[in-house]
Amino acid sequence: MSVEELKQTVSKLQERIAHLEKKTGIIPNVPKSIRAILIGPPGCGKGTQSENLKKQFCACHLSTGDMLRAQVAAKTELGIAAKKIMDQGGLVSDEIMVNMIKNELNNNKDCSKGFILDGFPRTIPQAEKLDDMLGENKKPLQSAIEFKIDDELLVARITGRLIHPSSGRSYHKIFSPPKKEMTDDITGEPLIQRSDDNEASLKKRLGTYHSMTEPIVGYYKKTGIWKGIDASQKPPKVWSDILKCLGQN
Repeated sequence: MSVEELKQTVSKLQERIAHLEKKTGIIPNVPKSIRAILIGPPGCGKGTQSENLKKQFCACHLSTGDMLRAQVAAKTELGIAAKKIMDQGGLVSDEIMVNMIKNELNNNKDCSKGFILDGFPRTIPQAEKLDDMLGENKKPLQSAIEFKIDDELLVARITGRLIHPSSGRSYHKIFSPPKKEMTDDITGEPLIQRSDDNEASLKKRLGTYHSMTEPIVGYYKKTGIWKGIDASQKPPKVWSDILKCLGQN
């Protein structure tokens, strides 16, 4: 058996184990509540796994990207300003993001059962402000999970990504196409491709991520709550690895 064949065999076994764990309910010693952030570049799978975590823990999934896009769709003053920044691959100001997250945590009743932050914090100052805010509420973060993946793979993933705007469900033209072209499987509503899901914009966003957001990995490593997973694997294996990370808390 060649090395490549061996890798494929191992990958299939890992997927099978993850499937059986999910089917039988046999998962690691996962806590009953969650207060976590997911760290990773655009297209790494944070949104998909956030939805899994939301269902697993009955917690709220706070995606700053989705919240901002809701503002854009409503054409609010914040939305207009945010769209211009996002289309250029930039980051919205700390003040806007901190206030948005604080409002959600204080007013979203689902957040009382725990929360998963996706897309925030993106800088060390934001991480420090988040820790201060959660510390005041005596609900510090439990986990900071980093999704590790090569940029080249992300380009292939992102440029084919399709989104259902109202739910955030994602598909892919090649890897995970909808049952009917450009149509959401559940609602039958149209899918879209985000204006910033193109190679030029993505490369700029990746550059921003590596220079501004990646440093928070070191910040959370110092706090002792960081864990890393291989996000290039298939979703079931990534999900299994996330549960194992949470089970080690």
